[in-house]
Amino acid sequence: MASADFAGAIGEPRLHHVGIVVPDGEAAARKYETLGFRDGERFTVPDQGIVAIVYRAGPGYMELIQPTDPDGAIGRYMAKRGEGTHHVAYAVDDIGATLDGLKAAGVRLIDETPRVGLHGWRVAFIHPESCHGVLTELVQE
Repeated sequence: MASADFAGAIGEPRLHHVGIVVPDGEAAARKYETLGFRDGERFTVPDQGIVAIVYRAGPGYMELIQPTDPDGAIGRYMAKRGEGTHHVAYAVDDIGATLDGLKAAGVRLIDETPRVGLHGWRVAFIHPESCHGVLTELVQE
């Protein structure tokens, strides 16, 4: 599928955040705080098997994601691929309409309907096959 097939389906792309998988969230937080990140907000998400630390980064965010369940999705990801960038997220104004447009354009979605993510944001993921190997998240605050 050519990129023109779903051009504009997410509107004007706005980077929302980058998610980074780490084996030890607190150790990673100390390193990122050395870089200047401050006041990370901590979340424990038992149903996803993670602890996340979220930092402001300009108009967007950066998430450190530590798996707490080796059998959960993030735990399996880390076991297979190691630490590093997990996903890139883009802000959208209407996540339902965006998903409908992407689905109609033949984009492979992981989530066909939004779910609740950190901060209570509505989120959905696009399969990496549709984004050149990058797991892509859509976020509606």
